[in-house]
Amino acid sequence: MSLRPLRVLLALVLAVLLAGCSSAGGTGTATPTRTPAAAAATGTSGLPTVRASRLPPEARETLALIARGGPFPYAKDGTVFSNFERVLPRRERGYYHEYTVKTPGGRDRGARRIVTGRGGETYYTDDHYETFREVVTDEA
Repeated sequence: MSLRPLRVLLALVLAVLLAGCSSAGGTGTATPTRTPAAAAATGTSGLPTVRASRLPPEARETLALIARGGPFPYAKDGTVFSNFERVLPRRERGYYHEYTVKTPGGRDRGARRIVTGRGGETYYTDDHYETFREVVTDEA
């Protein structure tokens, strides 16, 4: 197994943690479910991008869980994402895996997910796979 995906994921988590430290003591207002896409030169999929620090807090928590290898709160976390919608770049079966992003106040898994690729790429959807944004690290 290649260490590259783990290194990319750890870099994302580190960027999120550093961004969180610099924005501590916020306004206390809720983060909207949909976050604006941010242009980034590091996106490779051709999809819109979003910086890790701009994801909802629950998505950043899911990224941290992925980096640690769990434990995951939902039985389907870590299962193969088949990309039936064909929104993500086409890859062989088993290339992508999905993880639930908790929805505050939700009683089920909700619509938000993080999908990771074997090559280290990470995607976020907040509309149950209709659209995706590639998660990119925050630039210094």
